Amino acid sequence: MNGHATIALLATESQYQAFIMLSQPSLTGPAIALAALLALAVSSHAQSPAAPTSPSKLAPEELPEIVITGEAFAGTKIQGPFLPDVMEGKIFVGKKTSVIDFDSLPQIQSDNYRQAFTKTPGLLVSELSNNSLLSLGSRGIGDPHESQNLLVLRNGVPFVLDMFGYPTVYYAPQLESVDRLEYVRGGSSLLYGPQPGGSLNYVMHRPRLDRPFSFFTQNVLGSGNLWNHFTSMDGTSGRLSYMVNYNHRMGDSFRSMNSDFELNAGNVLLGLDLTTDTRWLLDFDFYQSDAGEPGGLTFTPGAGALLYNADRNQSQLAFDRVQVERYFATLSLEHDFNNETSMVWKVFGGYSNRTSFRQRGTGFGTAPAGAAAGTNTISEHRYYTIGTDLRFSHDWKAWSGEHHLTAGLTAGRTHAPLINSLGAAPNATSGAVYNDITRSTEYLALFVENQFKFGRLSIVPGFRMESIYQSIEDHVRLNSNTLAPLAPRRQEDAEHVPLFALGLSYEVTAKSSLYLNFSQGYKPATYADTLPIDNNVANTDVDPGHTLTYELGYRGNPSDFINWDTSVFYIDYDNRFGQTTAGGITTVGNTGRSRNIGIDLAAEVDLVGVIGGEKAVKRFGNLALHGAYEWLDAEFVSGPNTGLAPQYAPEHLIRVGLTYRWRERLKLSLLHTYVSEHYANDNNTLNFQIPAYNVTDITLEAKLWRENVTLLAGLNNVFNEDYYSRVRANGVDPAWGRNFYAGIRFTF
Repeated sequence: MNGHATIALLATESQYQAFIMLSQPSLTGPAIALAALLALAVSSHAQSPAAPTSPSKLAPEELPEIVITGEAFAGTKIQGPFLPDVMEGKIFVGKKTSVIDFDSLPQIQSDNYRQAFTKTPGLLVSELSNNSLLSLGSRGIGDPHESQNLLVLRNGVPFVLDMFGYPTVYYAPQLESVDRLEYVRGGSSLLYGPQPGGSLNYVMHRPRLDRPFSFFTQNVLGSGNLWNHFTSMDGTSGRLSYMVNYNHRMGDSFRSMNSDFELNAGNVLLGLDLTTDTRWLLDFDFYQSDAGEPGGLTFTPGAGALLYNADRNQSQLAFDRVQVERYFATLSLEHDFNNETSMVWKVFGGYSNRTSFRQRGTGFGTAPAGAAAGTNTISEHRYYTIGTDLRFSHDWKAWSGEHHLTAGLTAGRTHAPLINSLGAAPNATSGAVYNDITRSTEYLALFVENQFKFGRLSIVPGFRMESIYQSIEDHVRLNSNTLAPLAPRRQEDAEHVPLFALGLSYEVTAKSSLYLNFSQGYKPATYADTLPIDNNVANTDVDPGHTLTYELGYRGNPSDFINWDTSVFYIDYDNRFGQTTAGGITTVGNTGRSRNIGIDLAAEVDLVGVIGGEKAVKRFGNLALHGAYEWLDAEFVSGPNTGLAPQYAPEHLIRVGLTYRWRERLKLSLLHTYVSEHYANDNNTLNFQIPAYNVTDITLEAKLWRENVTLLAGLNNVFNEDYYSRVRANGVDPAWGRNFYAGIRFTF
């Protein structure tokens, strides 16, 4: 039995709410018209009519695999640890994937990604003293600042400001509203786009389906004047489902000044089942934030130096701030043509604004000084985005095997005006415009993959054609210091890049498999690389970056009580982007070629379940021990940094944890992270060195009264480790010492 109808229902056995797909609910197929239609024709022709079978000879019906594509907040089923072979028009077999399901841990507060990735090897968190930005890196591939080398998506739609021109993250869904994270390594370049660091997809909660109204609200207080409020209501009546949530978060960090932050965010989701074969989803979210930037410190004495060892709590900057607005909507249509063919079509668009105010006259860990310190730079980025993602999926039979075709297209346009102004005071909010630049990106990608399955062996070739058009034009261009006129510039670029991939998978047992993946990736120049704004920096001949990723692994999930995934990888990254510092000037551009070799290990075992089985778990609860480890050897093999290590490429990244869960009433976790010494720039200069550090956290979620009252609490950095994991051009950004939080959730 291999049905593909996606239906919204309540799974009565376990009473969790979700949109459920029977068997693999792929929602893709022919969208590269010629290739897809040809494959459909071949597959249809290859199918031979089945011989009549008498009822007495019918084989026992095999129940389909249930794949949860979206779970309500009230759902408690722990998903993963790997993605299924095929889901929602995407083929995952033959790729290295991880599912990060937050139901397995106490609820994570203040978007603490150090805890979120506790079971995931290789994802590096660059922690800010003011937790206002998402900065993630992967396998030593580029600067993690604002996650610019990792494609991040919300329900399969990218939420970077501009996918190619400015691929940075100033917004991220609040983890209270997230069901799970799906992390795909190199092979994601064929699924979503060419970003070389892989993809991280936020799968949001869906409305619960067993009642017309449900409501919960929680308030958490903590160190640094933290107040985190989250309220949500959802339900289903007939064919209509809805969910509305709102989050308000504010606080300070431990820094002496200008470390406050405040955000307001919310989401409205409406779902409509027109028939059992057709579903509509309308998803709208908004986000507003205002955060101070306290700046960096230094270890080098000198004029105006803010010495880390003298006072790690001091701030460099009193007025620097970043303000963000985002309003975005997605309309999704899911349709099943029959049991073999289905489709998902998403149309999305919105507006984002990122405005920064930054005082001039600063250096690496030094206080603002000189005449420039009496001025500031005001930079306003506006992004108007519209796009679509269409995916088809089709099952077909031939050569005594069952195969799966997915195909589709992604297209979009971003209009991104930029205005830079020179303020006449360090806290100015307006000034003389010296840059008025029009920027735009138009994007079209066609893609197709097919899983050829022959018994235990799957062969998955894939192809993606990327077409990217960028244009940049100066309307106003003045010297940023003197406001003297400069020659205006205009540049247009078009890139047409074919990408190929091949995945193999062999089922060693019913619950374990070997996988091999080879995939290409691609990173075009950003707006700033193409047309530098700073008067003193001239990046010339910036070429696109190209990656080849090879991965061989073995993973298994033989029971509910044990799972593992181990792999070796090799990444060849040519024309990679990074930082080069010379004469006190830091530029971003091509820094040569690197080869990144590594080993990823991840495993989890439920000690109670392994020893005593399901009966012991029901009586005593779960005691799960997990570990995630990455060994990385990354080195430049050509270019000006030959022989040096790329930035943010620690040799060892270790995460271990122990979690006790009892009857969904109690969750208690002890988590530990170790990151070895590494550098925050490609030059490997001493002031950008990040020493090794260890951090231990304790988190708790306990239901105090029925399902209605829940305690949330935690102690972060239990042993008060003095460390930092982030160094920028303005200095060292210290990380939090010991801190705590506690709060209550009321559910109705």
